[in-house]
Amino acid sequence: MSTPPSLPGGTSLLGDKTVTRFGYGAMQLAGPWVMGPPADRDGALAVLREAVDRGITHIDTSDAYGPHVTNELIREALHPYPESLLIATKVGADRDAQGGWPTARRPDDLRRQVHQNLRSLGVDTLGLVNMRMGDAEGPQPGSITEAFETLAALQQEGLIRHLGVSNVTAEQVTEARAVAPVVCVQNLYNLAHRHDDDLVDQLAADGIAYVPFFPLGGFSPVQSEALSAVAARSGSTPMSVALAWLLQRSPNILLIPGTSKVAHLRENIVGAGLSLSAEDVATLDGIGR
Repeated sequence: MSTPPSLPGGTSLLGDKTVTRFGYGAMQLAGPWVMGPPADRDGALAVLREAVDRGITHIDTSDAYGPHVTNELIREALHPYPESLLIATKVGADRDAQGGWPTARRPDDLRRQVHQNLRSLGVDTLGLVNMRMGDAEGPQPGSITEAFETLAALQQEGLIRHLGVSNVTAEQVTEARAVAPVVCVQNLYNLAHRHDDDLVDQLAADGIAYVPFFPLGGFSPVQSEALSAVAARSGSTPMSVALAWLLQRSPNILLIPGTSKVAHLRENIVGAGLSLSAEDVATLDGIGR
């Protein structure tokens, strides 16, 4: 399937696969607090089909979303999957009855989660599995070696094609790369949170994708005011400006904004195609520094 001209950002390599830089994150398809089924199941299925119809070839999910909900929706909406589509999932946490995300990184936990993702997505091999570290507060110090060795063994068994890491420190990225090839890093990063600037540049030089989450998360009132001013000047929205800035920040950045509405997905696609002026970029660059 060719990429429609309206899809912003073009394409980039993710492992050995060429994907659209504008992707889709499926987390919001589950119920409140990422638990249970969606209020509008048909609407959730429509969003997934619209994403693929628009030419998006990178969908991010996890069997912990729901749990099982988003993967089962993806399977119902899109299986058998187009050859061009890369579905990325992640392991490292379970869900409890209260909606918490208890850590699950022992070898037996990770094997179980990989097999759960295989079943719920209806595939024999997972295209990309991200090893999630840290906690809700962000990356935390600690070794990733044992967990990543488990995923590398599952990769050797043919159950995983590519490996990535999520919610990690730069040191953990280096540690994981010493175990097996890493094709992407998925961390919190946006205009207001620029702590990974050096890592983004290093990964770009090494041909490794960087996938930011929460493009509008954690902005202070002053930062939001500056972002809104650029949006008003460009006749756009803060979300559009934030997504466009990420695409212009580095060619290895891949976007996975999420939504449960077809109309919002279309708005995100159009908005991310905004061309920011040098003046706007300079203003935005100052937000997080």
